[in-house]
Amino acid sequence: MLSTIQKIAAKLQPRLIEIRRHIHANPELSGQEYKTAAYVSGILSSHGFQVQEMVGKTGVVAELKGKTDPDQNILAIRTDMDALPILEKADIPCASKSPGIMHACGHDAHTTVGLGTAMILSELVQTTDIPFPSTTRFLFQPAEETSQGAKWMIEDGVMQDVKAILGVHVFPSIPAGVIGLRQGPLTAAADDLEIIISGESGHGARPHEAVDAIWIAAQVICQLQQSISRTINPLHPAVITIGQISGGRAPNVIADQVRLTGTVRSLHADTHALLPDWIEKIATDICHLHGATCTVKYTRKCTSVLNNIDLTNLVASCATEALGRDRIQWIADASMGAEDFANYTDIVPGTMFRLGVGYPNRKNPPLHHARFEIDESALIAGVITMAYSAYSYWQKPGILNQKRLNAPESKDIDTPMPLEI
Repeated sequence: MLSTIQKIAAKLQPRLIEIRRHIHANPELSGQEYKTAAYVSGILSSHGFQVQEMVGKTGVVAELKGKTDPDQNILAIRTDMDALPILEKADIPCASKSPGIMHACGHDAHTTVGLGTAMILSELVQTTDIPFPSTTRFLFQPAEETSQGAKWMIEDGVMQDVKAILGVHVFPSIPAGVIGLRQGPLTAAADDLEIIISGESGHGARPHEAVDAIWIAAQVICQLQQSISRTINPLHPAVITIGQISGGRAPNVIADQVRLTGTVRSLHADTHALLPDWIEKIATDICHLHGATCTVKYTRKCTSVLNNIDLTNLVASCATEALGRDRIQWIADASMGAEDFANYTDIVPGTMFRLGVGYPNRKNPPLHHARFEIDESALIAGVITMAYSAYSYWQKPGILNQKRLNAPESKDIDTPMPLEI
């Protein structure tokens, strides 16, 4: 069956590149993916899918029905569609036609991989006598960049009867066509932070008569960064970045209020749980010490993507067979970046693989860069890997119920530490 999948993918390759270039040239921001969704729906409909639009606000859902047990134990395949508010500077023929908006995170490629996988599996069902026992549900998700889309989709019921989920994310630091894999934590939990510090205004020449919110804000920022190294488990990393500071009215007036906003990242559940109270205590204690008050708003956004061991090994096996052992890269460290794919893996087992899109022998700009671009030869590798993994999943009933003696019970898989010295 692999050879059949490879032949279909090779036939589709020019069309896949055409699809990706169209989406890249016509990017839309999170929650505004109306034209992208219509384009995706049209392609799916032309390949015989019944399509649901406006799921999760601007998302698209399509299903390839199973033969024996169509409405239970569904396999979901999720790709995202939104772009970023970045002015594209890459000199390519399919550059963004929308000033100030570009696909700087590769979601155009993700959507293309999802569509290519749907085309291949649909053709397999129509041309072979090997049925899929249950349904494969394709989720084309909006608003990943704002960590809202997965929640919207889930609220609209896309995870009903789903037993497992697969996802993909491009990576420019991995060579084109190489598949990156990791068991356990892949990305960090990401939360939003807002701290409002209230003091008392006064004349800039008489600071002793006021409570300087700007100076106190500086103490809060410094103490948060310093305390991480002494009060958080160094083996369970956390990152606090204050990205915006606003306050003050004039150069000669002591500010009575400062607003700090930022992002908080962590990999492990224990650290993720303690961070809100830990941050609030530090900010409150420093403000109290200097005669100010503060309010701390901590907003949970998404947890860590935890790649299921069995599903990750399935994708590794399929990619090795389809592409060759030299096209497999095991990822040593989790990323402190975030992915709302975690909202799905909080519900069912899942795995997300990295699709290398980097050009050889050159420096590839990172994700979210104005000159980010992909080597389109990677698309076929992503489509074959996803399609063959989905096919193989259906050929191995009970894969998620295997007893494994060599895998830890914990969701977190840590590299064994050397002896202490």
